[in-house]
Amino acid sequence: MSIYLLPFIAAFTGWLTNFIAVKMLFHPKKPIRVLGIQIQGVFPKRQLILAQNLGEIVARELLSVEDIVQKINSDKTKTLALNLVENKVDEFISQKLPQSMPMLAMFLNDDLKNKIKSILLAEIGAILPQLIQQFGNNLQQDINVQQIVYEKVANFSSDKFEEILIRIMQKEFRLIEILGGILGFIIGIIQLLLVKFA
Repeated sequence: MSIYLLPFIAAFTGWLTNFIAVKMLFHPKKPIRVLGIQIQGVFPKRQLILAQNLGEIVARELLSVEDIVQKINSDKTKTLALNLVENKVDEFISQKLPQSMPMLAMFLNDDLKNKIKSILLAEIGAILPQLIQQFGNNLQQDINVQQIVYEKVANFSSDKFEEILIRIMQKEFRLIEILGGILGFIIGIIQLLLVKFA
């Protein structure tokens, strides 16, 4: 065998080693025993720990119920809600009320419609902040983002978990394999130089 093949053999060995290492992150999915040693892929083995850590990170750093409640309690949300209510009140007074009570509609002039509308909007406007606040409080009591994320990730099948992680990190895994080949090639060049000039 020509010693000039050393860099290519080392490159292939480096690539293959990293390729196997990446595969072993996910496989074997179930623990197996080889020569008395239990072997299992890193991600399947640590799925519950990853689920717990991911739940904590999402709840603490990305999406907390407190953030959602703040958005709900914002002036912008209240204004949008009031605009929506006003549109519905207009629709009720101009369309639904005359249809359901035709006799009453005969006495409804524009002035009376406006009075009814302003009374309804004043009442709704007074209770709307309390309703939004109560809704926010209920969210805080009922929604546990950390637990939701944990349960979702923990209940992924091994195949689904692998599919998601590969979709997210496919380029990085490929880069690891390529770097293995490049480093192997460099080591092969060094070996060739050592053999050649020893």
